[in-house]
Amino acid sequence: MKRLLKNSYYTIRERLFFSRRVNFLVCGTQKGGTTALAEYLSEHHEVCMAKRKEVHFFDKLELPDYSHYHAFFSPKKHHKVLGEATPIYMYWESAPKRIHEYNPQMKLIIVLRNPIERAYSHWNMTRNRGEEPLSFREAIECEEARCRDKESNDSRRYSYVDRGHYLEQLERLWGLFPRENILLLKNEDLKNFPQETLNKVCDFIGVSHLDNVQKKDVHSRTYESKISKDDKAYLQTIYAEGIKSLEKELGWNCSEWLA
Repeated sequence: MKRLLKNSYYTIRERLFFSRRVNFLVCGTQKGGTTALAEYLSEHHEVCMAKRKEVHFFDKLELPDYSHYHAFFSPKKHHKVLGEATPIYMYWESAPKRIHEYNPQMKLIIVLRNPIERAYSHWNMTRNRGEEPLSFREAIECEEARCRDKESNDSRRYSYVDRGHYLEQLERLWGLFPRENILLLKNEDLKNFPQETLNKVCDFIGVSHLDNVQKKDVHSRTYESKISKDDKAYLQTIYAEGIKSLEKELGWNCSEWLA
């Protein structure tokens, strides 16, 4: 009898969740300001965010168990939308297809950061975790060999440069989702103009505007040293063509990324 009741409970529970499946994802980019954006959205009365940031559901190798995914959410009557923030989804090659299979109308929010700053911040994070023995220059020169398998644990850790090639990642998403379902933001705008940026996000996901949005500390950690001029120049040569192509595609001015 207990087993029957339990099965009935999960059937009803699952029906409820599928009637209110996840509507939006903050899916990129790592070290781009996704934590701040998720914190802003978690303060919104109409938004149900996952119980933790970075659920890492759509980048797993296992077959999807949506009941496990839905367990990260506790929607209430006043919640209009459900969302979560896992920035690797944009980069992980198999994730977009899995997201589309789950919800073809998913709305995707992406915050793009200067790829040079992003790469150095990523390396610092990995080093501070005790997972990176190499210097920044050594790490980026070894990256191709380390990350030969695009969906390996090494690719999760050491893809400092590759994650900054934004256009090819966006093209993968555009191949599956309507462009109007993808909102692209600049990290600088989230940092310097939070109210205006959050208004765009709220309009995009279909909720009311947040009032009196205050700046949050984005990338506030102080590292032991800044990127060297030589390493910065080296990455500028790697990224220059891609940044110009991104500017042309999006109609953005990203000249400060190469300054």
